[in-house]
Amino acid sequence: MAVLPQTRASVPPPAGALPRPADGTRLPSLRHIGPNWYASVMGTAIVAGAGAALPVQVPGLRAAITVVWAASALLLAAVLAARTGHWIHHRDQARAHLLDPAVAPFYGCLSMALLAVGGATLTVGQDVVGARAALAVDVVLFVAGTAVGLAAAVVVPYLMVVRHRPAPGTASPVWLLPLVAPMVSASQGALLVPHVPAGQGREALLMACYALFGLSLLATLVVLPLVFARLVHHGPLPLALTPALFLVLGPLGQSTTAVNQLADVAPGAVAAPYASAFSAFAVLYGVPVTGFALLWLALAGALVVRAARQGMGFAMTWWAFTFPVGTCVTGASGLARHTGLDAFAWLAVALYVFLVAAVAVAGTRTVGGLVSGALTAAPVPPAPATARTR
Repeated sequence: MAVLPQTRASVPPPAGALPRPADGTRLPSLRHIGPNWYASVMGTAIVAGAGAALPVQVPGLRAAITVVWAASALLLAAVLAARTGHWIHHRDQARAHLLDPAVAPFYGCLSMALLAVGGATLTVGQDVVGARAALAVDVVLFVAGTAVGLAAAVVVPYLMVVRHRPAPGTASPVWLLPLVAPMVSASQGALLVPHVPAGQGREALLMACYALFGLSLLATLVVLPLVFARLVHHGPLPLALTPALFLVLGPLGQSTTAVNQLADVAPGAVAAPYASAFSAFAVLYGVPVTGFALLWLALAGALVVRAARQGMGFAMTWWAFTFPVGTCVTGASGLARHTGLDAFAWLAVALYVFLVAAVAVAGTRTVGGLVSGALTAAPVPPAPATARTR
């Protein structure tokens, strides 16, 4: 009679050894803390970064955004710790997230959370920690965030091709998340350009930021038509996912921010003809893209109102109302600097008011969900989209 080879599961534990807990049985509250939680860090940090970029002076604003920056730094530490515990104690769920086409794109949020807190540290946090320490923190977070963002921009699309295989007509705005991360690096890298010694190093960093801008922009132009086609041919998104439509504003506002911030620092990095060209490009690119962003804001807003009337409840997707709108604030602020038009300044202020309100609502509801345990429970599959005829 043949003897079957003994498997690892059939080997009895050593005498006196404690049984090893099954994967996922420790710290159950962390089991469903996915990478989408980094969106709360991004949304909080952008309040500080966008507030510092506003082209108007508001009494007390600097002190308020300093508090928000500190909150975003603490929140980043908390989410990083929770996500580390998730990977240590719930590896099966973490691997399932990577293989889930609805969750994997959120790994781009880790990059943007690091970059957003780093940039806010340099522009706002230096009032607390000092300019030298703020620069050191920003450099570390910029390098880490850019590396993670580039990895996500390659790995997530690769998984979509070879493992996820999403069905036709299922394109989602969350697909943009790993692609917009390099654009955030482009805009945040502009803040570091003046701190690099003049010469080859400074010019190389500037050109690298423009390369990141192009990488993200062209990738976005590939995905965005798929998202709109999905809406046209298959109707609105499920109610819980409808706020994700605001994610389209991310690459639009962030690209406008990037070209304007890079134009600000170009004169000290490249020769005069190129510096002037970069300044002109910031306006020639930023104004039309801002126009399209306002069009999409109106469309997405109308669909959100429709979803709210049909019973859309709170979900972590509400954080999509925050960071993408914040990028439009910084984009409009940059255009106000380069054109001198008050219209862009007031647009930035109006969007910033919306941003602050959105973060206040999303933050309050998130805290309530954590206290009640609703946000750490197993997710409920979203309800199907309503018929298009209604």
